[in-house]
Amino acid sequence: MAASSKDDALVESVLWSAADIDKRVAELGRAISGDFEGLPIAVLGIATGAFMFTADLVRYISEPHLVDFVRIQSYGNSTVSSGVATISTDCKLDLKDKHVIVVEDIIDTGVTLSKLVPHLESKGAASVSVCALLDKKARRKVELKLPTGGRFYAGYECPDGFVVGYGMDHAERFRGLPYVGILKPEVYQ
Repeated sequence: MAASSKDDALVESVLWSAADIDKRVAELGRAISGDFEGLPIAVLGIATGAFMFTADLVRYISEPHLVDFVRIQSYGNSTVSSGVATISTDCKLDLKDKHVIVVEDIIDTGVTLSKLVPHLESKGAASVSVCALLDKKARRKVELKLPTGGRFYAGYECPDGFVVGYGMDHAERFRGLPYVGILKPEVYQ
């Protein structure tokens, strides 16, 4: 567990502790391993918010797999999605005939995945699945549509607050918190 930081004082409440997260990530890794047993897997983390989640998740996937990251964003430094997702760095892996698992920190509006999933499908992926630590259904604008064979894995349903920690940020800050918490509104208003 990381030492307390000055950022802790700016968190209104902790939703999930480091221990809670580790337990849930292990469960997700076992589920993915069972569902894709014996199949070629490519894990694609969405940088940079999902870097911690991706690193922890792949430790719990017992099937052989490849790992890479994509950069796609719709927020920038804002707390509200721009409504347009832009892929700034694509993955370097050959995805043809691979079962792609997109690892996302949080599904909020759905804009990011509505752009990324068809893009990965066009690269010849055998299937495209999504594993999100947090699913914030209250803010969804675009429903998640997965191609045939795609699966959806969610760690937690997230309340409609601005969350930080465990890789998630506000203006590139708070990523190092070992837990997920709700940021005090005065920090981002």
